[in-house]
Amino acid sequence: MRVRITNGRLLNPADQYDEIADLFIADGRIVARGTPPDGFSADQTIDASGCIVTPGLIDLSVRLREPGQEHKGTVRSETRAAAAGGITTLCIPPDTDPVIDNPAVAELIIRRAEDAGYARVIPLGALTQALAGEQLAEMALLRDQGNCAGVSNACRPLRSTRVMRRAMEYAASCRMTVFLHADEPSLSQHGCVHEGLISTRLGLTGIPEAAETVAVARELMLIEQTGVRAHFCHLSTAHSAQMIARAIHDGLPVSMGVTANHLHLTEMDIGFFNSQCHVLPPLRTQRDREGLRSAVANGHIQAICSDHQPHDADAKLAPFAETEPGISGLETLLPLALRLVDEGVLPLMDLLAKLTIQPAEILGLTDSGTLEQGARADLCIFDPRQHWVVEPEKLLSAGKNTPFAGWELKGKVTHTLLQGRLVFSSETPR
Repeated sequence: MRVRITNGRLLNPADQYDEIADLFIADGRIVARGTPPDGFSADQTIDASGCIVTPGLIDLSVRLREPGQEHKGTVRSETRAAAAGGITTLCIPPDTDPVIDNPAVAELIIRRAEDAGYARVIPLGALTQALAGEQLAEMALLRDQGNCAGVSNACRPLRSTRVMRRAMEYAASCRMTVFLHADEPSLSQHGCVHEGLISTRLGLTGIPEAAETVAVARELMLIEQTGVRAHFCHLSTAHSAQMIARAIHDGLPVSMGVTANHLHLTEMDIGFFNSQCHVLPPLRTQRDREGLRSAVANGHIQAICSDHQPHDADAKLAPFAETEPGISGLETLLPLALRLVDEGVLPLMDLLAKLTIQPAEILGLTDSGTLEQGARADLCIFDPRQHWVVEPEKLLSAGKNTPFAGWELKGKVTHTLLQGRLVFSSETPR
């Protein structure tokens, strides 16, 4: 299949390329940009006039809910929603049911994603068996036979510092990145919102900032001792970002990410028990939000993710503390990120780097996140001027749980290509 994309503004954060030019694809790879190769004849032509052509987005934290919770979502439904959001690569934590602590589960998910054909799914293997925090998982086996890009204990913190140290040592010996959810359970237990004035006013159990910062401090000390490469997922406090930024400055092999939700929402958005704003880690203060934005702007935060967690309607209908945390965010990731550009937080090229090439580097993907010749033809084409209103019932994800209902966003995906094959077009009825 040969594809020619014409008249688009090509933005490639990998080499800072920004020019209106044509892009040429053959056999699932980018073969040229600007000038067609000798003898190139397109089977399909996509007119990208007025649109931006960029590498397909890479989301470092997505729950597909399959296997184990298919009533909330499936590999097919959620990868289809990802394609509608311009996301071509999804990284999934290991907290499926059964847990991804053996290669068979990882292979099953990868195979189902390939059968669906909307996006590439990259699993993370379990750090400990069954995520119980006691016995280490077979990390080398997960890497070699399960094609896992790293290991994680998802959102289930390890209470034992000794086990965490041994896990990091094992991961370092396997040259695997450890994906960390910073949480000290003795401080966050039973909490559901940020500890502060809002939690007090609403009578909800709070999660203090220290629940995250104490865990970050512990993990940084262990990373320094073991030499393991680590990525801190979805941070929520400005203090945590400052600590990790200092560690990066000191040469530790660490990176960090943040959700689009924490860059736009604060504890104030909970209002009067709005369960759509129930997330973990919780929404913090406006000061934390501004601190995270500053870390994004100065380059210390390398990745922005959706932390997509689809839920059925009933999961958000109980009293706030009893509802399930999480936001369905695949289709709003790009426009929420673009909003940062409009608000002057950072330039467009730098923003796209945090959605493409930098997440690719964290996952160790050498042929993704770029428009360079020879790279996978995973592409996102979007109209940066198109305004649209978030209507949950129209989202393709099985989960309609979003606090952004009614928000007017700017930036709409028009086409998504996966290895040169068109997997989404806004011109096709949903």
